[in-house]
Amino acid sequence: MRRPHPRLLAPAAVLLLATACGTEHADPTDGVGAAVPAPRATVTDPAVDGVRITSVTLPTASPSPSASPGSVHADRLPGDSGISAAYQVSNDGDEAMTYSVIFAFTTDTGAVMGNKKVTVSGVAAGGSRNGNVDLGVLAPGASPVTRVKVAQVTKVPADEAPAETGACPASGLRLWADDGDAAMGLRVVGLHLENCGKRDYALDGYPVLSLLDDDREPVDGIRILHGGAAIAMGTGFDDPPRPLVLKPGETALSGLIWRNTTLAGTAVNVPYVRVLAKPGAAPVTVSPGLDLGTTGKLGVGAWKRADG
Repeated sequence: MRRPHPRLLAPAAVLLLATACGTEHADPTDGVGAAVPAPRATVTDPAVDGVRITSVTLPTASPSPSASPGSVHADRLPGDSGISAAYQVSNDGDEAMTYSVIFAFTTDTGAVMGNKKVTVSGVAAGGSRNGNVDLGVLAPGASPVTRVKVAQVTKVPADEAPAETGACPASGLRLWADDGDAAMGLRVVGLHLENCGKRDYALDGYPVLSLLDDDREPVDGIRILHGGAAIAMGTGFDDPPRPLVLKPGETALSGLIWRNTTLAGTAVNVPYVRVLAKPGAAPVTVSPGLDLGTTGKLGVGAWKRADG
């Protein structure tokens, strides 16, 4: 059993886009409005937890009306920035993993102009997967983007990955965590459970939780308390459990509740939580990033119908 410890963030892989290589220009003899492909820069920065950006593209002053050979991306939609990054996810572990990656598009000074989250499912042990992430539309008045970095990487065993969309898991249940809500140091992250199967599913109690560190090893020393009122009143998860049956297509809701108060001692961050809808259920590992401060406790709400 491991003791709680502060989460160590891997250094971000930063890409400097200002000096792109392989730029192509239109032949002026081709006439007005000739295609000008986006410049492309090959990147050799080290990977961040298995995720490496391999190349980046910058927009041209006059976007091409049609893709040209060698360009990195297709035609841009109106208002699209044209900035993108190609990446590779490599799994050097011994089991298939699902990765969630946040790419940050920033200025020279590090100001973030946009974040994009990408999920790469089921990367086989020893295998890799390539993809492309587009910045999309920049907000009006945004500063020029000159850098891209891998801001955050989380990864869970593929057979325990949350499934908000896509094919229904073999268990007949989808379980996932939302982005949560924060106010005055109080944090609440919703746990959603959908019956996507063909049979009714009975619940009566609380999700079963296991807190895991960056290596997905157990973290002890944190008390898991039943009910939101154990942390704060008015969280929406104060009621005791009641029996309920989810028919196919219906959804239940629980919640993780905590405060990130830091006083004396070492603040604790728990990046992963393995969740069982009830004892004996198939495990799902979510990554809410529990910044528990020095409180040493986490509240969990009883399952209730998502529609109230």
